[in-house]
This record gives sequence, C-alpha cells and structure tokens, in this order.
Amino acid sequence: MLRINQLKLLPGEPTEHLEKKICRILHLKPGTTFQWKMIRQSVDARKKPEIYMVYTVEVSGLNEKKILQHPPKNVTSVSEKAYRFSACGTMELKQRPVVIGSGPAGLFCTYLLAKYGYRPILLERGKDAKSRQKDVETFWKSGTLNPESNVQFGEGGAGTFSDGKLNTLVKDKLGRSKFVLETFVTHGAPERILYEAKPHIGTDILIPVITEIRRSIEKLGGEVLFQSKVTDFELKEKENRRILSAVIVNDTKRIPCDLAVLALGHSARDTFETLYRKQVPMEAKSFAVGVRAEHPQEMIDQAQYRRKRGTDLPSSPYKLTAQTKSGRGVYSFCMCPGGYVVNASSEPGRLAVNGMSYSGRDGENANSALIVTITPEDYGTDSPLDGMEFQRRLEEKAYELGQGKIPIQQYGDFCKNVKSTEFGEVKPQLKGEYSFANLRELFPDYLSDALMEAMETFEQKIHGFSRPDTLFSGVESRTSSPVKLPRNEECESPIEGLYPCGEGAGYAGGITSAAMDGMKVAEAIGRKYAPMTDSRTYAVHSGAASSNRSR
Repeated sequence: MLRINQLKLLPGEPTEHLEKKICRILHLKPGTTFQWKMIRQSVDARKKPEIYMVYTVEVSGLNEKKILQHPPKNVTSVSEKAYRFSACGTMELKQRPVVIGSGPAGLFCTYLLAKYGYRPILLERGKDAKSRQKDVETFWKSGTLNPESNVQFGEGGAGTFSDGKLNTLVKDKLGRSKFVLETFVTHGAPERILYEAKPHIGTDILIPVITEIRRSIEKLGGEVLFQSKVTDFELKEKENRRILSAVIVNDTKRIPCDLAVLALGHSARDTFETLYRKQVPMEAKSFAVGVRAEHPQEMIDQAQYRRKRGTDLPSSPYKLTAQTKSGRGVYSFCMCPGGYVVNASSEPGRLAVNGMSYSGRDGENANSALIVTITPEDYGTDSPLDGMEFQRRLEEKAYELGQGKIPIQQYGDFCKNVKSTEFGEVKPQLKGEYSFANLRELFPDYLSDALMEAMETFEQKIHGFSRPDTLFSGVESRTSSPVKLPRNEECESPIEGLYPCGEGAGYAGGITSAAMDGMKVAEAIGRKYAPMTDSRTYAVHSGAASSNRSR
C-alpha cells in the first residue's frame, strides 16, 4: 500500500479533487483503476491568511514496486497493522471478572473482555446515559443535584458531557487508538473521526454511541448493572499476600470475584477513601486547577485564521502554554470551540465547572480551562488524599461565592480584585445558573498571580485574549485525578486481583487515552486468564437485580 502525504486543497474544495492529485503525483495513465482512502485531514494555517486543508491518503491496487523504483516526493510504502487481542492465559477464572466504572477505560476494558469470552460484569454507580442526561439537564435548570447521576457519574463517565475530543498524545504502535475510533464509528459515530487530525464527537453524539457499545457488551455475554455503587472491597490474607475475594455493592450485595478493574474516574472520591481505608497502595500526584475562560469564537477564529471563518473551515481551537517567573506552569486545557461552560458538580455543597461542546461546535463563545500546575508540595503529603481535599476546599469556596451557582467574573475585575456587576460584550454561554463573584477570593495568591501573568503571555499569541470582558468561571478542579494507584507491568496492584485503570488511577488523560488504557488492562487479564467459555452459570451473589439494567 502506498501512502501519500501533504496533499493540499483549498478550504471548501471537494475532496474528490484528491483523486486527480493522486494520479498526477503517481504519474498514472488516464483510465488507471485504483482504490484510495483518506487517513488524515488537518488545517494548515501557518501562512495565514493563506490556508490549506492538508491530507494524507493511502492508495492500493497499483504496481507499488514499479512506482517505488523512482518514488515521487511524499510517497512511501506502508503495511496496515490491525489491532490484535492475544488471549492466551491458562489460569482458570472461578468468578466472572468485575469492572468498576463505565467511563471510556471501563467501557473498553469490558467490551474487549466480553468480545473474547470473559463474560465481565460492569458496575456503574450512576444511571444509563439517557436517564443520566435527564438528571443532568434537571440539575442545570433547577440546581437540584443527584450525587450519583450527574456530569461526573453515569454511563460514559465525565467525558460524556465534554467536548468529546478523541485525539491523544499517547504513542501507539499496536493499533489501540485506531481500534477505539473504529469502535466508536461501528457504534454510530461519524466516519470523519477516523481521519481528522483532531477528531471530536460532541456530547449529543456520544450519548447514543455509548449506549450502543453497552448493548454490544450485553450481546457478547457481558452484564451491565447501573445504580450499582461499589461501597467496599473484601480482601483476604494468603501466604503473606493480600488478595481480592469480593466487592460489596450498595452496602448489601456481595459479588465474589477473582479480579476487579478499578476504572473509577477522577471524581470517585468516596471510593478512593474506601480504598485508602482498606490500605490499598496509592500515591499523591500533581494535577492542575484554575478557571474556565470564555471569548467570542469569532475573535479566536480571526486570530487563528486571520480571516473570517465562513463555512469552509471548522471553529478554530487553540492550545496555549506559559511558564511563570516563579517556574509554575499554566496552560489551556480541554478547549471547547463554540462550546459551553457547564456546572460539573458531583458533591453537595461543592461546585466545579467543565467545558462541553455539541458536535456542530456552533456556539457563539469559545471556552477553555486555564489551569495552574499544583504539586504535592502545595497541599501537603501527610495523606495520599490531601490533593483531593485541596480540590474539595476550592469547590466549597466556589459554591459559597456563587451561592450554589457558577461564580463568574470579568477578567478586568479579576485583575482589580473586585466583584463583577455586569457583562461587557462577551456574554456567558453556560449550562447552569450563574452569579457574579470575585474569583480572587477563591484562590491562593500564587495561583491568581500565575493566571494573570499567563494571560498577558497568551495575549501575545492570540490578540484579544486578555481583553477586560473575558469571562472567568470557577472552579476548574477536575482536570485529572489527584491520586495514583500503583500497578506492575501486568497492570495489577500490589493487592492481588485489583487492576487500577484509566484516568482515575493516574494512567490516562482524555477519552481516547483512557479507552486505550482499558484495552491494555483487558490484554493483561487475557494474558493471565483463560476465557470463560464453558457452560457454567456465573451468577451475581445476592441477586444483583436485573432491574438495574437499562436497554
């Protein structure tokens, strides 16, 4: 197969014109038949306002040997490597494997285990995606929080109500990333995510896609139980080893298990506390906190493209980093073109925000987290949970400042250290009620100072970024897990049978990397254990009710 890089079209030019370019580059005679497919599409705005759409394609059905005798520029030979799951373990599983959490890590771990005959049980503390969506929308309208069904908890995890970004910086030689994207497409996501340089789905498409993946899991022999919160872990001692023997669900149901995958997500604070009490090894880790910043999307487009965007270009993203004089890192995170700032709270009396986009990314504002690196030195290390408590204190202050609503402030007022009383030209694009506040009261001085210093650096990169009417909302505190659960090369905790997995365990950051880590853990289980292909019935002890399932 031949790969051709750096094919360029003007924005809005039909992709069918790529075929003519392929023929010209490969010096093909008129009428030559071949097959081609797009594998990457990106925007090149380096010489703005001169902008191009840049493509990479793969071509088959030609005499590659002859063409490569004198290879044209940007043409190489490649061989397609498909993802392979190696289930070659021989150890017998006496009980069905349990996966805790249905975010991307847990979902893809469960999907692979089901696909290859392990009959997993997926436990999710929240509700199915459609029921969860209703709870979330009710919360945004009324402020009434369901602590077990919200932006953080429920089918699909925190990523369900986000921008739905699917790009990742994780190096991938085994085809896991492609498998993740293909699985999304198979279950209803648009095919464009297979070739976009920065693929995204959007929350409106993610919800039905996740639902379909769950249905596939059930058809493959897996079981998905909602409103099934793991409240305890039963551990036993054997030959100076601590071994998992069961998990307790909703304080009453005991599910015996040889192994449990801890795909908890970054907000399962009560479960982290339970694991800490059970003396499961964990470590404090660095994370980042800050605010959501809103700007007019038109302003961002103009800065990035140096022209009006029109319909021939996507809403422009941005990615910004700064190093303060004190050495502290500040950067944009989870940028949402044409998106919304959302109330992402999951605990009563505490408030956190996040960003979300629909598939069209057609909102008036761009928003992004602007976050400052926080290390264990900032919050103390007496306990691995100190970072979590640092987050909680900020969220309690945010709730107090906003009187239960999203606290919001103009950047100019943030610099003056005064509460905002009105908006400028930038109007908020929020999901949830808001209240004017002084966000300087929320943060320690070193954090506020770092944000202001970084804003002036970002202004040099995007004109208008530090405009006084830029809107800050707080607090952005759920950027990543504040703890890490150590595991060995086979993804197993020092507690035998526990498999830490995904973002909550400290091994991923984002939808795709979390899904890939879920696959990695499933592969490790496959290397150790044989599939459950016999006719035995593996029932959930105490009868985990089928009424918990949603179809």
